[in-house]
Formats: sequence, C-alpha cells, structure tokens
Amino acid sequence: MAQVPDKIQTWQMVQPTSRNKETGEAIPGILEKTSIPVPELRPGDVLVEIAGCGVCHTDLGYFYDGVPTVSRPPISLGHEIAGTVVAGDENWIGKEVIIPAVMPCRQCMLCKTGRGNRCLNQLMPGNSLGVYGGFSSHIPVLSVDLCEVKDRGEIPLAHLAVVADAATTPYQAAKRANLQPGDNVVVVGIAGGVGQYMGQIAKALGAKTVIGIDINPERLKRAISYGADFVISSADKGVGDVLKEFRTISKDSGLPDYGWKIFEVTGVKAGQEIALALLSFTGKLIVIGFGLQKVEYAISRLMAFDAEIIGTWGCLPEYYPIVLDMVLNKKIDIEPFVETRPMSTIVETFEGLHKAGPPARRIILTPDF
Repeated sequence: MAQVPDKIQTWQMVQPTSRNKETGEAIPGILEKTSIPVPELRPGDVLVEIAGCGVCHTDLGYFYDGVPTVSRPPISLGHEIAGTVVAGDENWIGKEVIIPAVMPCRQCMLCKTGRGNRCLNQLMPGNSLGVYGGFSSHIPVLSVDLCEVKDRGEIPLAHLAVVADAATTPYQAAKRANLQPGDNVVVVGIAGGVGQYMGQIAKALGAKTVIGIDINPERLKRAISYGADFVISSADKGVGDVLKEFRTISKDSGLPDYGWKIFEVTGVKAGQEIALALLSFTGKLIVIGFGLQKVEYAISRLMAFDAEIIGTWGCLPEYYPIVLDMVLNKKIDIEPFVETRPMSTIVETFEGLHKAGPPARRIILTPDF
C-alpha cells in the first residue's frame, strides 16, 4: 500500500502567458514545481496517487491562449488522470481508478434531467477543483465519481489516463448525436488526440461508414486501421475541394447525400468551415473542438436542410465504465496513440506542443518528484 504523504508535490501554473497591452509583446507564462498541503478529507473524499496525467489541448489553452480557469492561478493544471486511491473512503482504498474530467453536483436540474456533463456546479481538476490538478503526485476528489479499473491486463495504469477525456468525450458526443448502427459519419480532425478515438468509437457503435478528414498524411493512413473507411487530406486545399472529394466518395460508394453525422474535433477555423460545408439535408454537426475564432455561417441553411448544430461538453461519469470496457476489450485501441514522459519534462512538453501542434501520440506525464 502506498504511503499517504504530508504534502502534494505538484507543477503549478503560477501565471499564464499574456501580452503587454501597449506593445503586444508576449509575456511568457510560468510553470513552477512546488508542494501544497494535503487537505483534510471529508466523508466521501479520497486521495488518489496519480499514475499519469494526459496533456490536453485545453491545458495549453489555459496556459498560452488566455482561456481562464475558474480557480485563479496559482493552480495545478491537468484533468486527464488515472491513479490509485491511498486514503479516505475505506471502500476505495487500494483500488485503481480513472477520475472523470468533469464531476457534476448531482443535485441541480441539469443533473436531474440527464445533462450533468454540463452541470454548472461541476468540478474539473485543473480548472475548478480549487488549486488541485493532475500534474501532481496526488489529488483529492469525491469517490462517488470514480471509475474503478479492474482486470486491465498488460495496459499500464498511466495509459488509461486518456479515458478520462480523450476517449470519453467522443462517446458523449456520439450520445449527443444519437449515433445509431448504420449511420454515416464524418470526423473532421480524425488524426488528433480526440479525433482518433472519435473514429474508433463511431465504428464500435455500429457506424456504416466513417470518413476521416485531416491534414497529416501519415496519420490519415493510420486512421484507416482504426475506424476510418475513407480518408480525405485537407492539406493545402480549399473547402470546395474537400467537399468535392467527399461527394465523389459518397457517389462512388452509393452513399446518400443526407443524414450524415459530422463530428468537428479540431477547434480551428479551417476545420469548422469544412464541417459546416459538409452539413446538408437532415444532417447533424456535433462541435467537440474548442477555439476562440469566429466563423461565418448562414444559419437559415439549418432551416432549409432541417439540420442541426449541437455542442457537446465532457462526459457523464456514468458512461466511463462503458468506455473503459470498450478499451479493455480492444473495441477502442489506445496503445498506438499514447506516449509517456516524466512529469519533470512538463515545461519542455508544453513548449513543444505549443510550437509543433498536436502530436502523433497523446503525451501522458508520469510523476517523478
């Protein structure tokens, strides 16, 4: 049994990147290694020793792009967490767990009507859970939200951190889309950290056809082995060119020009413009990726097409065991898409991801304090 520490070792965002209002010059953000007290655990609380925490685009948004966290800095970022319970609720001590990225209050009307994933009182590590986040040695959370990991076989516990967000967010998106066996699906951004799981989940849930769109040719080839039936490269192409390729694939394959379910995962303007162009008769566009840019669209097209644009956020904790089971039974393959690094490399990792963009594999930081 792991020892309960006196202090939590952590990497905190002391200040995010900002800009000088007069000159526009960037003021670099600061990540600082420090220690914070272990809080007194209330009934139902547990302390989780962290095995790994994934680096999400959201973390980079908080640090580099001025996206505000609910809890103000200094704060430990990181919300994609797997670990082992070492203190608190006796029924959980010693169990391996995944911590949901968003934990609802379970009391409000949104929670009571099945929309707890967007609970306005929700707690999110690395955002609204006080100072606590996943780029740490330990984290205190409520036990009611935990997803127990059983019989994980040879999959390292740290790797299962991606279930906390990258693999469950697409499942929630599929539920929002009412994805059914036989549906036809497009994933814009299928080669990214969330998109690669969106393609696999759509196929695992019975999608007839999955078309993946992205800019990286090597990762598009990989997508064919993990959910995609067809892929389209959008690199150096206009929206019209991508739309033309999509229509060619549909026509040649005898697929309809209506009813497609389109998942936009990139969060960038180019991806959103492609997704909007693809939206047609009785189709659904599900917006998963986040970006600060504005996109122009004639919303009366929704009326003419009888189409829908739907936002989706996080994932209900109740769905986590379903997704974990899909992972453990290889309906979703995570191993080709993860990479572990020591948590002491967090500064270089953040800088590298900020400059180079999404990596080929989701980076999971493992504590080495």
